[in-house]
Amino acid sequence: MDVLVTPTPELKGSIQALSSKNYTTRYLLVAALAEGTSTIYYPAHSEDSDAMRRCIRDLGAELTEDGEKIVIKGFGSHPRDVRELNVGNAGAVLRFLMAIAALSPDVTFVNTYPDSLGKRPHDDLIVSLRQLGVEVDDNEGRLPITIRGGAPKGGKITVSGNVSSQFLSALLFLTPLLQGDSEIEVLDDLKSKVVVGQTLEVLEQAGIVIEASEDLMFYRVPGRQTYQARTYRVQGDYPGSAAVLAAAAVTKSDITIHGLPEKSKQGERAVVDVLRMMGTPLVYDGDDVTVRGDGRLKAVEFDGDAATDAVLAMVAAAVYAEGTSRFYNVENLRYKECDRITDYLAELRKAGAEVEEKRDEIIVHGKPEGLEGGVEINAHYDHRVIMALTVVGLRCRKPLLIRDAHHVAKSYPIFFDHLQALGANVEWQE
Repeated sequence: MDVLVTPTPELKGSIQALSSKNYTTRYLLVAALAEGTSTIYYPAHSEDSDAMRRCIRDLGAELTEDGEKIVIKGFGSHPRDVRELNVGNAGAVLRFLMAIAALSPDVTFVNTYPDSLGKRPHDDLIVSLRQLGVEVDDNEGRLPITIRGGAPKGGKITVSGNVSSQFLSALLFLTPLLQGDSEIEVLDDLKSKVVVGQTLEVLEQAGIVIEASEDLMFYRVPGRQTYQARTYRVQGDYPGSAAVLAAAAVTKSDITIHGLPEKSKQGERAVVDVLRMMGTPLVYDGDDVTVRGDGRLKAVEFDGDAATDAVLAMVAAAVYAEGTSRFYNVENLRYKECDRITDYLAELRKAGAEVEEKRDEIIVHGKPEGLEGGVEINAHYDHRVIMALTVVGLRCRKPLLIRDAHHVAKSYPIFFDHLQALGANVEWQE
């Protein structure tokens, strides 16, 4: 389905932040890997987290859920023997479960999104799993992928962090369960270190001991550990909220988002600091963030590596800033659901934005007078692109029609409901 975004001068009201997708998927996984029964309060519902629910159930976890919580009886280090797993379009879920599949004799991950996840590379994780003695059949690093494991022993492992930190996180979930101790060395650079910090935080909460170097490039992982059954509470999601905050920044606004802790370890919390640098007044009151914007913004320069999933929303705000903004160290945006640099900027140009790209940079020459709009744009099956283009559309002179906007459900199924509740003129088109 498509969405028509009509110019909206003012946003007002309050919403409850969606629960964090990143924390939900990690809590679901450690609960499944635990011996015993865990409870997760306020888990996110999105295509990604639902894919994790579906797959851990296929692997033998027992799930019971109501409107407030999900109770999970785990399978520990002995997942059920299944022939196929379907993660949908969820890259992190795929990579985490590729590692866990090393505990199974023969699992094939099918390719149901050939134009999105099916194009993304997973070579770096495959190389690491083979170092553990796991056999992997793959399509040049892409889906479909078959994992033939059973009893990996641990040992010395290297993994590249140059494309994604998800490969490292996958190994951190697996190695505590192996019979031998492991050492993991990260080669090259490590993207999104903040997200690795979230993985380590969740593992510690689940009773797992890992010794990490200060720069997060080396790990000692004792084997023969057991995940503990625990109770978890999911915090609000900064990556999704970044788009709502950016929407408030580009319009005249008085909005509050509940459930965003000021001390969160989510890297995308930086969107608050960046929008403040751009001149938008944002204040915290406990876990509530209030924005009273007037649409007047200044250009910024920002290292986007620690806040990958908020960069597109920040760029959308920068489109309307006075001056030239630069978002650098963002090459890993190219390896997401689409190429979030080339593909996203192509759509921004259609709407009238003046933007440039380098291999690892996005440069935005702001147009505070607004964009023309009045065009159809392609979402490239990418939830982050959809949300960011919606922000841009709120301040175009003519409506934007965003094709295939239903893919926003991958992380934020009620994104357009929330915007409508704040007064945005957005409508689904059949």
